[in-house]
Amino acid sequence: MLTLIECVIIKPMLEERIYKDYLQALKDKDRHRVEFLSFIRAELKNVAIELKKDKLQDNQVWEVLKRQKKRLCEIRESALSSNRSDILTAVEEELAILNSYLPQPLSETELSTIIDEVISQVGATSLRDVGRVIKAVLEKVGARTEAKEVSRLVKEKLKS
Repeated sequence: MLTLIECVIIKPMLEERIYKDYLQALKDKDRHRVEFLSFIRAELKNVAIELKKDKLQDNQVWEVLKRQKKRLCEIRESALSSNRSDILTAVEEELAILNSYLPQPLSETELSTIIDEVISQVGATSLRDVGRVIKAVLEKVGARTEAKEVSRLVKEKLKS
């Protein structure tokens, strides 16, 4: 089993990893990647200032990244509808960069199993318990799934 110090040495925090990738992009003269990572770093810094913290935890960084992913997906949809291939290419590159920092999403079966466990732990029996179940599931899965998906599955399970 690894000690806390070994874990920190082996796996740097996500914010540090983004910074290191930013420096590497600067060295590689990858202008687009530098601009995007600089933007992400600025967003992270703004959130840290808002929360009055020096460094953000990984789950807080994931929340910022998920917001940016949602924004980019909206831009992609807009670019698709207006046939703007130049914007679409840039957005796809940015999404690929962003996805490299986000955790692998849970499959529907994994999520369903977690929801079943939480329903039994909470003792939920009807749709009135949806809020408690969703809150507990989101605490358990963190950034690995969308709240909308959790909500849909919880409602399906509590209806039957």
